[in-house]
Amino acid sequence: MKKKISFMLNGSQIDMTADSHQSLLDLLRSSLRLTGTKEGCGEGECGACTVLVDGLAVNACLYPAFETASKNITTIEGVTGKKNKLSDIQQAFVDSGAIQCGFCTPGMILSAKALLDIHPNPSEAEIREALSGNLCRCTGYVQIIEAVKKAAVLIRDKS
Repeated sequence: MKKKISFMLNGSQIDMTADSHQSLLDLLRSSLRLTGTKEGCGEGECGACTVLVDGLAVNACLYPAFETASKNITTIEGVTGKKNKLSDIQQAFVDSGAIQCGFCTPGMILSAKALLDIHPNPSEAEIREALSGNLCRCTGYVQIIEAVKKAAVLIRDKS
């Protein structure tokens, strides 16, 4: 069964048809060709596919495409600033050496964004909790936690 859906994606209105069995991840990667969102486990365990739905971090591999109707979706492509300038969170990840292979990075950045959007001065424990659904096999998390702390400072300093 197919269904028409309308939603906001990275600030742009999207009107399309989706299959009833399609996940948000498949919709993003296959139908919309936004490949920044990665498929890791396909079971909601690794967080590589994390995107924001109405500001909340969700696993796109488990999120039904039909559920996007009237929602605001943000992918890693929507985090970058004007003229492809890195966001403060992205720049903090680069500056902190929080990226190695990069596979988990989009999900980590979006989980961090969800946290910092509602809590601009998180404790380390709150950062760890916010990132607990995202797995990384390369960096060992120390640099990732430092990147989120640095991003929080950068964002606070601009406001």
